[in-house]
Amino acid sequence: MLKHSVLYTLIMNDKVGRYVLAVLLAAAFLVPFLNLVMPEGSLLHIPTYTVTLLGKYLCYALLALALDLVWGYCGILSLGHGAFFALGGYAMGMYLMRQIGDRGVYGNPELPDFMVFLNWDKLPWYWHGFDMFWFAMVMVVLVPGLLAFVFGWLAFRSRVTGVYLSIITQALTFALMQAFFLNDFGFGGNNGLTDFKEIIGFDVSSDGTRLTLFFITAIILVLAYIACRFITQSKFGRVMLSIRDAESRTRFLGYRVEHYKLFVFVFSAALAGIAGALFVPQVGIINPGEFSPINSIEIVIWVALGGRGTLYGAVIGAVVVNYAKTYFTGAFPEIWLFMLGGLFVIATTTLPRGLVGLAEDLMEKRKSKTPPSGPGDDSTKTAEEVNA
Repeated sequence: MLKHSVLYTLIMNDKVGRYVLAVLLAAAFLVPFLNLVMPEGSLLHIPTYTVTLLGKYLCYALLALALDLVWGYCGILSLGHGAFFALGGYAMGMYLMRQIGDRGVYGNPELPDFMVFLNWDKLPWYWHGFDMFWFAMVMVVLVPGLLAFVFGWLAFRSRVTGVYLSIITQALTFALMQAFFLNDFGFGGNNGLTDFKEIIGFDVSSDGTRLTLFFITAIILVLAYIACRFITQSKFGRVMLSIRDAESRTRFLGYRVEHYKLFVFVFSAALAGIAGALFVPQVGIINPGEFSPINSIEIVIWVALGGRGTLYGAVIGAVVVNYAKTYFTGAFPEIWLFMLGGLFVIATTTLPRGLVGLAEDLMEKRKSKTPPSGPGDDSTKTAEEVNA
């Protein structure tokens, strides 16, 4: 008997998830193809602006996936995941700022424009090394992961759970937002980091770079989904579920609950940091607004709307909500915020298991209406014909 690989088993046992992965992989190749090959004016042509917009949605989907891992499977409702996203974004932004060199407004090859404007005479120590791409990529994962490790070690060791943990995570991102707003902190203050020129020697605003960034984002999202799926389907994942459903009982059985929670929290923070790093070169800016507590609450809504504890539900929820946001702001510029709020209220009050749960209920209802086939039955008949 042939033995299937772990990857094959993970994908084949996740029916909806493999459809989502198939769509992502198809989009990774099809979107750049339609942008490059199909002429402008053709119905099949995808403009570069739309490619960038789709890339941004995928970054948000990766962020939602990170939150679903800790909230949907381990019961850790983090209202501060936007902080990890922003830290990863700032690490990428610092690298991109160092690539500007003497092409800035003030022509200083060492200092970014905002430091020259503030009369700084030398680069702060924590900016050193960010002129190297590999160093910046390490920081994209290390900084959010280290912050999550310190925060999680203190919180989980003290057995802070539930609403108290959520409030502390919210306070964490609010404190970071206040700090990054300060000009003296060395991250551009209110304006943040922007005016990027190139990434690894390529023009960051060229069509080719934007297509490549979209492709990389889609592939990383697929890999992250598989990694999260691997964790949730392993023995480690089953312990996570038991922590979510009965933490005290799990601890009583001898599991070091805080170790499990700390690992998944750090892993999730690293994923959020990667999402932020992919987000910045595609949108062209990172500022303290990304630390805003309301951003972190919005991530929770994406996951809740899509379907908590399903992984693919988080991906779907993030894409659907952000597409709705884009559509409402264009079609109803004066009342889009009310319409989006109404959508959230309706979804959270009528869809306890999100869009994924609604789809599953509809499929179950459809199956229950279909009469069972028996010997001699004509399978081509409709239900009404059989009943008649």
